[in-house]
Amino acid sequence: MKIKILIFIIIWFVSFLNFSYADNSEKVDQISKNLRCLICQGQSVYDSQSDFALSMKILIQNKIDEGKNDEQIYNFLKSKYGEWIVYDPEINKNTVLLWVLPLILFIFGGILILRKVSIK
Repeated sequence: MKIKILIFIIIWFVSFLNFSYADNSEKVDQISKNLRCLICQGQSVYDSQSDFALSMKILIQNKIDEGKNDEQIYNFLKSKYGEWIVYDPEINKNTVLLWVLPLILFIFGGILILRKVSIK
């Protein structure tokens, strides 16, 4: 009976370790999908296999193990590599043109189309 209990405890402990690792792995994947690889600039850190991307995944894993949340990790990476590393930049004085320009172009294009249609 004692052996069965010991085996049960070992199995429970191993399964607990696997679940916590899976949770951290999913969190690393989620964060790394929103980061640009600085080496292969067309890919995310998640998709890239460069040395930089691999070291970033390890860094993210270490930050998660330290108990940091997503926002703290993003803020650390932005302070180290700049706002450009994040695929979804925040709206601030440096990125306002990035957010407003498509809207201005869309409105301007709509006005041009309406003027062309109303002329005929």
